[in-house]
Amino acid sequence: LQSAPTFWIGLIALSLFAVKLQWFPIGLAAPMGKMAEEVTIGDRIYHMILPAMTLSVLGIGKITLYTRQKFIEIMNCEFILFAKARGETTMQLVMRHAIRNIAIPAITLQFASFSELFGGIALAETVFSYPGLGSAVTSAGLSADVPLLLGIAVFSACFVFVGNLCANISYIFLDPRIKEGMAHE
Repeated sequence: LQSAPTFWIGLIALSLFAVKLQWFPIGLAAPMGKMAEEVTIGDRIYHMILPAMTLSVLGIGKITLYTRQKFIEIMNCEFILFAKARGETTMQLVMRHAIRNIAIPAITLQFASFSELFGGIALAETVFSYPGLGSAVTSAGLSADVPLLLGIAVFSACFVFVGNLCANISYIFLDPRIKEGMAHE
């Protein structure tokens, strides 16, 4: 998943879930033949599942590789050896020590990858024939629509800012030392 391109994952998802299993529609944001006012929220969500799943699955590879590497590093640290000597079980080592030390870098990486969603959106929208932000950026760029491009840039910057803010807020709940550090300032 780390090196798979967006369009390839999208084509695999379409082939499997839309063509072979016929669980989801092949594309578009709404059912064909329905008037815009007849389309329900359920229809929109149903048509959004495969594109959203494709974009979500692509982020899993990087985070999994990074988290695995950090887990291996932490499990080879001296404080883990000391905890083993005290008689802690493997489950206790993982729950008390490894997850606490892995959580903050993993969350940072997850929220930092929000900006990468915008790069994959255009390809996923093309594969699924789904009108959205990626196609709006493409058409705005081709037609030199500067106000639309600036609006999308500001929106994406706000999206990334909110993602980083959520990550920073979640740090307080994951590591009490961060909250204590804020109180001393």
